[in-house]
Amino acid sequence: MRIGLVTGEFPPDQGGVGDFTHHLAEALAALGHDVHVVTGPLRSDATCDLRPATGDRRPAPCDPRPATCTVHRAVLSWGWGCWREVLRIARQERLDVLNLQYQAAAYGMHPAVHFLPRRSVRPPVVVTFHDLRVPYLFPKAGPLRWRVVRMLARRADGVIVTNHEDYRRLEREIPRERLALIPIGSNIPPVPPPNYDRDAERARWGVGPDDLLLGYFGFLNESKGGEELIRALARLVADGVPAHLLMVGGRVGTSDPTNRAYAARIDGLIAELGLAERVHWTGYTDPQAVSAGLLATDVCVLPYRDGVSFRRGTLHACLAHGRAIVTTRPALPLPEVRDGENMLLVPPRDAGALAEAVQRVYRDPALRARLEAGARALAANFSWDRIARRTAAFLDRTTGGRG
Repeated sequence: MRIGLVTGEFPPDQGGVGDFTHHLAEALAALGHDVHVVTGPLRSDATCDLRPATGDRRPAPCDPRPATCTVHRAVLSWGWGCWREVLRIARQERLDVLNLQYQAAAYGMHPAVHFLPRRSVRPPVVVTFHDLRVPYLFPKAGPLRWRVVRMLARRADGVIVTNHEDYRRLEREIPRERLALIPIGSNIPPVPPPNYDRDAERARWGVGPDDLLLGYFGFLNESKGGEELIRALARLVADGVPAHLLMVGGRVGTSDPTNRAYAARIDGLIAELGLAERVHWTGYTDPQAVSAGLLATDVCVLPYRDGVSFRRGTLHACLAHGRAIVTTRPALPLPEVRDGENMLLVPPRDAGALAEAVQRVYRDPALRARLEAGARALAANFSWDRIARRTAAFLDRTTGGRG
């Protein structure tokens, strides 16, 4: 098939949707598909240089793997008229299908991307909803926000969701034959730099071999429970645990401006609790350095306020690295998640319970080893080859097998 992946962000932009699109494009190309990424110009705060020209096949310098897809940085704005440029590329490259990677923040929270052109003037469009967050339209828009998201789902020729919660919500809106549940995978492979030494990596952050190093991966925002994380660290230190926290990766990302205000609140809380010397930041860095940081940790702590979900790329990265994970109970039952076997679960928004769970792992080596083994086993279900094959099959079905 000739597949167009439409995304509001793409490496070297910082963002989970862009990273997902990159990995999916590579995996689809490895299966023999001709993949074209249709995206916007480089953001001003992108950390790597990538030639912004249609047909550029070079990888972003921050990613060491060879690029096998064509990147079209053709959409200058995701405002009204954005579909005109997308369809121009679709005609130019004779694309069989367009797969829109949807997350409102990646498109500047503008509603224009929701308004698909009429069916007669475009190839089939499949929308992958990375979350169902509604876009900002104007003050007091209220229910209109959900209506434009629902309109996009209903007008699409097919819909992919990445988690059970969103599937439950959309199965009432569109026929099941047009809906697929395909989870995401880890954006960070467990491949540290050559000659990696775990003790040396920990020493780099002032952490000794007998200290407890907590790990957090991902951007800071309201939904990820950063405040509970910092307060749990403070409780551990008050209880005499030699605990440190390594914040792995970028702080706020490229797309969502609300992350910056939340990060400032976390900085204030760290200072208020006197934890500045115990919280360490890697900053936005290359995948090997991220892998090195994750492998250096003893426990990955992911206190999502909306519960653990397989739509979280940060969770998949920690699973892929075989980390002992302490996280929050899912909003809906997830059969794959087994408390005490592949994760340790606590209630959301409960810093005390979070600290107690971390202490359990710290004081029970057998529990930690069991959680690490369980994480590695669970990660095997989310390989990029498997994700690409399921995606390609659904795209082909949506085109009626003409791709």
